[in-house]
Amino acid sequence: MIISASRRTDIPAFYADWFINRVREGSCEVPNPFNPRQVATISLKPEDVDSIVFWTRSPRPLFRHLRDLDGRGFFYYFQYTLLDYPAVIDPHSPPAWRALDTFRALVDRIGPERVVWRYDPIVLSEITPPEYHLETFGRLAAALRGYTERTVVSFLDVYAKARRRLAETQNEGAGLLNILHDDGDNQNILYDIVPKLVTGLAQIAHENDLEIQSCAEAIDLAPYGIPPGKCIDAGLIEQLSGRIVTHQKDSGQRKACGCVVSKDIGMYDTCLFGCRYCYATRSFALARRNHAAHDPGAASIYVPGAEPGCR
Repeated sequence: MIISASRRTDIPAFYADWFINRVREGSCEVPNPFNPRQVATISLKPEDVDSIVFWTRSPRPLFRHLRDLDGRGFFYYFQYTLLDYPAVIDPHSPPAWRALDTFRALVDRIGPERVVWRYDPIVLSEITPPEYHLETFGRLAAALRGYTERTVVSFLDVYAKARRRLAETQNEGAGLLNILHDDGDNQNILYDIVPKLVTGLAQIAHENDLEIQSCAEAIDLAPYGIPPGKCIDAGLIEQLSGRIVTHQKDSGQRKACGCVVSKDIGMYDTCLFGCRYCYATRSFALARRNHAAHDPGAASIYVPGAEPGCR
């Protein structure tokens, strides 16, 4: 079994103590996102877990627990999102200089092959045009040279949860160009912008000794030098850990997603980073309330319906 920790929230950043407590207990509980009364119990015993995949922007709170995970025999790797967007798009993400320091510190602990750099999602807007991404990606790639072996990119998918928040950026000087999902006049921009941008990203990756892949991208970027990848990657797990794991595609993910089957132990509406494009948060106020109600000793990240201070 592969554990995803987590596509739904940033467990290393905000729930590291809860996670290690659940590891020590040997299991956690995850309410069904669509029916909270239906709760799954997921084993976190080393003998049941082939790999843990951490998704994060700020893993430093988990650092003090890595030795414990190692001592228990867990194999794990990180999908580390590192961008450098203006605050109007990413209001609470760590600044790039701090994220780079943390990235390097993590690699010094576990090695570059186990930390995948995510430059994802690529948000095209009036203040983040293609030139912005080429400059930013190039600057970050140079800073991470030798600290990672793979980078993952994808373009913004505009989910219903995020559509209103993204529309609000129009009033803040960051009008979004949703070029991959626009049925109107902007559709032609796709064919004008994307090939040059993607080719440039691929070239920068090559110059910095990085394998580059796309994530769940409906548009085929392979002709421009970016083949489709798998974030939860059976091949990578087997290569690095020597363990044989499932190669079954996760049918619960998007059609273009190549990830293999995993168990996600996160919960929606619990991340505090406040990214405008976030698909996992309906309301940032709700996420703050849920975080305030969080008990690091509880079986799940929070109990639906709990109030802050309730234990």
